[in-house]
Amino acid sequence: MTAEIVETVFVENSSLQEIKIGTAVKRAREAIGMTQAELANKTNKSLDTVKKIESGLRVTQWTVVAEFSHALGISADDLLGIETQIPNRTTRNQAEQAVRTLLSYFGENPSREGLVDTPRRFVDAYQEFLAGYADDPVSILSRTFEEVEGYQDIVLMRDIRFESHCEHHIQPMIGTAHVAYLPGARVVGISKLARVVDAFARRLQSQETLTNQIANAIETALQPRGVAVLLEAEHQCISTRGIHKTGVACVTRAVTGEFQTDTKAEERFMRLIGK
Repeated sequence: MTAEIVETVFVENSSLQEIKIGTAVKRAREAIGMTQAELANKTNKSLDTVKKIESGLRVTQWTVVAEFSHALGISADDLLGIETQIPNRTTRNQAEQAVRTLLSYFGENPSREGLVDTPRRFVDAYQEFLAGYADDPVSILSRTFEEVEGYQDIVLMRDIRFESHCEHHIQPMIGTAHVAYLPGARVVGISKLARVVDAFARRLQSQETLTNQIANAIETALQPRGVAVLLEAEHQCISTRGIHKTGVACVTRAVTGEFQTDTKAEERFMRLIGK
């Protein structure tokens, strides 16, 4: 059943027992690289409403389910199916017990003095490593400025150190981001560019996805004439395990707008970051 057909049925039967669709909406949105602001625009909802729904606000209208499923390009049945397949979030105690289980699996005694507090420390550490899930990068970029005396040239932050974790082996990938944009009508405080890098980096990632997410967030929030992002990182999943290759950097880039259509603009970006 397509989203369009389901929507017609839902309009005719508009009442609904309170349900939560937030986790499914967020998972489906992130799977296609859509920001919360883009979803708000597609559903004619406020950004605050989208955030509340993704945070657990229960909905009582079938039309809301239909609007979100249509905007995400899936059927309402599939959207509800995703939600019912997602288990309740694991508790802190369960997370710490999982660490004890791993320690036991590898032959350790989780109760010995040196390891008795390791589960707590481990969970604390990963809450810090993965803190980016709580951030909305587009919101970070929401405060902009128009009084820049007509400035139209490149805005660049280079050598932004970032720390992320590979989603395949949950090993660190540590590197440098270079982020630039060509302003349209608005500019943003330069510290916000570094914060956007951190917001996406502090999640389980692939470098390719991370690069595109940074570029897409800036494109969505600022609507500039162009965005250029280049990341260089060493992945410990290949330097400390597997093929054990050290000193090897992975380089990824994403360009939009004038950086994509104007070779000279891209060359200038590369020259400014020393490439």
